[in-house]
Amino acid sequence: MRAEVAVQEWRRGLGFGSLRARIFAVNLLAVIVLAIMLLYLDTVRARLLDERADAISNEALAIAGLVRDSAGLESLSFARGTRVRLYANDGGLLTDNWHNATTRSFAIEDPALFSWRRASAKRIDRVLEQLLSARTLPPYAEAMPDRAGQWREVQIARQTGKPATELRRAIDGSIIVGAAALVPGLGVVHLLDNAEDVSRILRAERLTSFWLLVSVSGLTLALSLYLTRTIVRPLRMLAIAAHRVRLGRSREVVVPRLPDRKDEIGALARAISDMSIALRRQIDATEAFAADVAHELKNPLASLRSAVDVLDRVDQPALREQLMGVIRDDVGRIDRLITDIADASRLDAELSRTGFQPVDVGALADGLVAAYGIAGRQPPVLVQRDGLPAPVMIDGDAGRLAQVLRNLIDNAISFSPPGGAVTLSVARRGDRVHMSVGDTGPGVPLANRSDIFRRFYSERPAGEDFGRHSGLGLSIAAAIVTAHGGQIMVDDAPGGGGLFHVILPAA
Repeated sequence: MRAEVAVQEWRRGLGFGSLRARIFAVNLLAVIVLAIMLLYLDTVRARLLDERADAISNEALAIAGLVRDSAGLESLSFARGTRVRLYANDGGLLTDNWHNATTRSFAIEDPALFSWRRASAKRIDRVLEQLLSARTLPPYAEAMPDRAGQWREVQIARQTGKPATELRRAIDGSIIVGAAALVPGLGVVHLLDNAEDVSRILRAERLTSFWLLVSVSGLTLALSLYLTRTIVRPLRMLAIAAHRVRLGRSREVVVPRLPDRKDEIGALARAISDMSIALRRQIDATEAFAADVAHELKNPLASLRSAVDVLDRVDQPALREQLMGVIRDDVGRIDRLITDIADASRLDAELSRTGFQPVDVGALADGLVAAYGIAGRQPPVLVQRDGLPAPVMIDGDAGRLAQVLRNLIDNAISFSPPGGAVTLSVARRGDRVHMSVGDTGPGVPLANRSDIFRRFYSERPAGEDFGRHSGLGLSIAAAIVTAHGGQIMVDDAPGGGGLFHVILPAA
């Protein structure tokens, strides 16, 4: 049963209502969004640059196929103002369409003249490229005189006979795209274009991603505040309450139970509250027990001291023998009291460590009745079993259950008159096992039935020698029954006398 409850609690802790799941969801959400944003920007940047390089390479190849003489290049113009140059086979410049052009695609600017807004945009571009591990581009620089040897893509086109492209970075941070294609019999055509529009597209995408990140961060912050209110604040309250309990202020501490919380925090709050209540009761019980022990030991010790003090001043043998009898009785009473106190004090600890085993309480009762009969105890003890003789099983500690029955039988014997009888009954009724011990004595007054299970309470029959019982037998029996998940009570027997009932869960 305990294992099933533990499994149910474990499965409940895996649901979305679990604090663990909520914390994982909040932390992973921002990380996933940030990773997607960075990967997306890196993919967009690489794709746009590849598309631009392919486009200018195709333009160079198309121009190389159309050019028949260098004069035709000077009249070429493009919407973006792309620069087109033709280099001869010896590397010298034949023509440049920018010589007479009014529109140029780019001009290298001095970074020192940038506005703070543009300088910030350029700086952000470089930082993000470094974070994305973008490849380092070679610097863009024009050589004087202008010859084909300064362009790597021109050399590759000459060697392979195929179009070649190259990306460079200018001092103002802009990316320059170059492409070269071989013109058979004439030389190499070379194109240069600025990819600043790619940077603008990336900035627009980055701005969108930035607002997305701001939104996710705001959501994460809101969820973090929510978790702070639902986790940190109640945990702080519980920690303060536990600290005050540790300082010995358990009686003045009210641990919040958080009844509206259905998660682990609520379960923890209720567990700590129950623990503090149990600790408070245990402390109260320990203090009361210590006070009762001191009170119970004080009486026989006072009697013993009086007898010892008088013994030295008495010369008559008969009186001295009488005093020695008092001393022996007091010593025996103290010995029984200490034995019962030791048994009661270690009872809870022993029961908490004891592993319960299946016990046939019917056979246990039969053995006790046989033992009392062999001992020749009076009045006789009879056993009565409801139904056919069959095992009546419970899970428990056989030795402690036998102690419960012995204490009840001894109590019944002490109250039964001469010739009376004590009856022990065991029966199973549904999922419960009922054991009862009845006697033919005077019974238990209704007003005292709630007191007889308290420690050191003793309502003894008339004529019994004082000090024969410590008043712990019934309280020990009640503690053992409670530890087994049962209950003990007293009632009037049908024919008169007392009838004690013990009800335990059946196995």
